[in-house]
Amino acid sequence: MWQLNESAHPVLTDEGGAILSEQTGRWCHLTPTASAAVMLLLASTGQEEAVDRFAERYNIPAAQAAADLRTVAQTLTAEGLAHDGTRPRAADGGGWG
Repeated sequence: MWQLNESAHPVLTDEGGAILSEQTGRWCHLTPTASAAVMLLLASTGQEEAVDRFAERYNIPAAQAAADLRTVAQTLTAEGLAHDGTRPRAADGGGWG
């Protein structure tokens, strides 16, 4: 299941958001839609639930909702802020705590 890395600290609202990477000290800023996608991905018990809730929220077809969620998840994974559960979380090394 997709989730943020332990070293990623989100600040998410309906107006947008950002995720701080402990590893780099940089913020990844999110649009309101991307922020909503992350909130739904984190709050849902599975991909299907997240897709259904995103489709309902934005009144779009499920296929479009799935593509949008996949884009957000893949982008944050590529940025090193998240993982899909198949690889280990970022190791503690030089973080803040």
